[in-house]
Order: sequence, then C-alpha cells, then structure tokens
Amino acid sequence: MDTMLAGRFHLDSKKFAVEEVPVPVPGPGEVLIEVKAAGVCLSDVHLIDGSLVPLFATSDTVTVGHEVAGVIHTFGPGLKRGLTVGTRVTLEAGKTCGQCAGCVRRRPCTQMRTAGIDYDGGWAQYAVAREDTLIPIPDNLPFDQAAIIPDAVSTPYAAVVTTAGVRAAQSVGVWGVGGVGAHSVRLARLVGAAPIIAVDPLLSARERALAFGADFALDPAADDFADQVRAATGGRGLDFAFDCAGVPAVREQAAAALGLGGALILVGISPRPLTITEGLTFNYLGKQVRGHYGGSPESVTELVRLAEVGRLDLAPSITDHLPLAEAADAVNRLENKIGDPIRLVLVP
Repeated sequence: MDTMLAGRFHLDSKKFAVEEVPVPVPGPGEVLIEVKAAGVCLSDVHLIDGSLVPLFATSDTVTVGHEVAGVIHTFGPGLKRGLTVGTRVTLEAGKTCGQCAGCVRRRPCTQMRTAGIDYDGGWAQYAVAREDTLIPIPDNLPFDQAAIIPDAVSTPYAAVVTTAGVRAAQSVGVWGVGGVGAHSVRLARLVGAAPIIAVDPLLSARERALAFGADFALDPAADDFADQVRAATGGRGLDFAFDCAGVPAVREQAAAALGLGGALILVGISPRPLTITEGLTFNYLGKQVRGHYGGSPESVTELVRLAEVGRLDLAPSITDHLPLAEAADAVNRLENKIGDPIRLVLVP
C-alpha cells in the first residue's frame, strides 16, 4: 500500500480533513505502526478550533491524534530494542525534542513535542513512532482501551499519584467529570481516597461519577455547595481539589473548598490567567497550587500493568467507535458534548 487515509489539520488555513496521503516511511530508530484504534481528545478539538497552537510544529500540516494503539508493521534502520513485527503496542503521547544533549528525563519540559500536535500522530491507517515511545500491551487489553491510556488515563493518573501524591483516606474533589475527570475519580478511588467528591453542572456527568466510584456528586451552582463540601468532609475541607476543566470559576470554587494544607491541582489546560481571589485564609490554612501537565512513560507502563491484571477496567470509558473517515463528526460530537462522551475512538 503506497497511500493511506489520515486526518490532517492545515495550520495555515485552520482546515481539517481526512485526506489520502503517502504511507510514511520509518527513519533511523523509528517503527511504522499499523493503527488499530485512536482516541479523540479535547486537545485534538482545541487544535482544530484554533485555541491550541503548536509551539514546535515540524511542518504546516499535521496528522492529528496522540492516543494511539496498534501493531508493529515495519522497522526503520538502527533499532536498539529487540522488537518484532506484529507486537501489540500503545504509543506515548509525546517525545523529547532531542536538542538537549544527554537528556534522560523523558518528562514534560519546555521543549516537549507532542504527537498529533507538533508532529504527525495517529488519526491514520499507519503512523511512525520512535522506538523508545512504544509500550507493549498484553493480548487481553483491547486496542481501544490501550489507545486512551497515554493521555486520557495517564494524565489524571500522574496528577493523582505523582503531582498530588494522594494517600488512602485523604479527601479529593474533582471538578469537571469528562474524559480526564471521570478517570480522575476512578484513579482516586484506586489509591484509596475518601471521600471523593465529583463536581459537574451536568446531571449525566454526576451520575457517571457516582458509577465510577465518587462518594458524592455535587452541582457547582447549588446555593449550599460550600455547606455540602463541608458536610461531606466532616468540616475539614478537601485535601486535594483537581481542576479538570481549566475554567477560572472552577479554580476559584475549588481553592475555596480546600482545607488545612490543601492543594489545588491544575490538570485542565487554559490560556486564561490563573487568579485566586481568596484572601488571608489561603495563607492561614497553608493552601497550595500545583501545576500539572500530561502523564509520563512510567505512568503508561504502570496503567497497562493495572489493566492487564484486572485492577482497572477501561471498557466503560469507551463511548463509541467511529470509522476514521468520520473523524470530523467525532470532533463535533466531543466539542458539543453530544451524548456526553467520555472517549470516542476512531478505527481506521
């Protein structure tokens, strides 16, 4: 096959279309992946609507998609790992730029490039990936579930486990129970947080949060919202508040709900300035604000292991499957919350 279908975003004209393009050829240290499933993320929507601007784009057109799973199809030259054709893999969402000599962090930094945003991703029949971004997946982990791990699940996992360091019996609030927020609830429960309070204006999202393990699901517009949080936490307030919406009003409300030494974890991304208008009580109670971005290679590997042994079932996270040719429809459904999706998955 010389050509393939790919969901391409043109940075200059801001136009997205599924187009026929040449099948990419893997270079040194790279592997060609036959894509089996690709998740549709709000970051993809924000790229297409223009609110997310690539900082390190390698061309003026990019194949969208950073949640990808498939099988190894072809090798480029000079591979260092003992990979085999047909191995089932998921792909890390980002990679270091290679400009920092000797960098071994492989973690988000100011020079991190992201698949599907800065360079070609996986809304395609085939995708090229650097060999060190491949995570093998077991036979009992379906491709659609594996595809969403590197972002929709890995991002909140790293936020809960690493950035916050949530311990058993600590109280957690999650604002915005969409894809990242719903998984934040599940992962907070996995590490033993109690109570877990989900906050969302949508009734369907609150009901989903309860099904995913939240102890309480609150409407942020309720007149007695603060009283409900105090009652749920025995008057102590929250140990951690996760903003998964990236909305200034959410951050204000979440910060006010924190208790002594509580921390606001900024998971949702927003270009708008961060403001905390709370007065001296923020200082008196020793509250904190911590930024968070993405997952890590370690979190992807750990989540694959958890899914493999049955500790984490991601089947409820897959709202629907769509053919790659209907990628624009998937974007529209997610952008407008049609059917209140957690994750839509494209199948080439």
